[in-house]
Amino acid sequence: MPEGLAGERLDVALTRMLGLSRARAADLIAAGAVLVDGSPAAKSDRVLDGSVLSVDLSEPKAADPIVAEPVPGMRVLFDDDDVVVVDKPVGVAAHPSPGWNGPTVVGGLVAAGYRISTSGAAERQGIVHRLDVGTTGVMAVAKSESAYTSLKRQFRDRTVDKVYHAVVQGHCDPLSGTVDAPIGRHPQHEYKWAVVSDGKPSVTHYDTLEAFPHASLLEVHLETGRTHQIRVHMSALRHPCAGDLTYGADPGLARRLGLTRQWLHARSLSFDHPSSGERITIESEYPDDLTVALERLRDGM
Repeated sequence: MPEGLAGERLDVALTRMLGLSRARAADLIAAGAVLVDGSPAAKSDRVLDGSVLSVDLSEPKAADPIVAEPVPGMRVLFDDDDVVVVDKPVGVAAHPSPGWNGPTVVGGLVAAGYRISTSGAAERQGIVHRLDVGTTGVMAVAKSESAYTSLKRQFRDRTVDKVYHAVVQGHCDPLSGTVDAPIGRHPQHEYKWAVVSDGKPSVTHYDTLEAFPHASLLEVHLETGRTHQIRVHMSALRHPCAGDLTYGADPGLARRLGLTRQWLHARSLSFDHPSSGERITIESEYPDDLTVALERLRDGM
């Protein structure tokens, strides 16, 4: 790294090193094309004296454009001029991305005639937060530009209350607690995330709602919103979400419960309405596959 850049933000350092625009530098960092000492970093990270920066300036593969495609089973839970909140089914991505050819929330909304905010990257217009493809439940999308700005700020300031329900293997000890452990890319598997010392701060609060012989139903509140956060933190506690084979769940238990994905559901979302300022809460019921699995646990299987 050239002298004189120590202490600078990573995006600023790139603009000074390579003559890039600040926006281009931010895009490269977000795409994972910039490594600091061999690891991905955030644009706001400070570069250290002696760090080795690696930059891939080749054009990244563009994400697929938004395709208007109906999404069977996706219900609208709330809708006005600013925000539409949906009940996302399993097997649906939040937005288009490289390598994903399945249905998306934004594509389903466009197909249904909903106007979406044009703010954000082209393939992520209106998206203020995301749910994994295999996670169901409440997801909000901005319809107006002002709503996009307001909701993004609320998520950034952590004033949005995100409540999930999860069935995890075994019984957490203590029954209620907080996991405060940084999350970053898994050191061996690029498709996974893990608790790592140089990861981003990640905080998960949980309470046990019901306990069964082989599993527990938890209510989970996210203080931060990292990719796979609940799945990673529960796995780190050795209580992975039932059915979550990616993070160490027992395949035998998954078969007995009839699960083909993790038992994880975005139960409710609370935020200040972008226009009125009124605090609103939208809730979602469990989908059929999670309901069946929970009933089997309650029946003592």
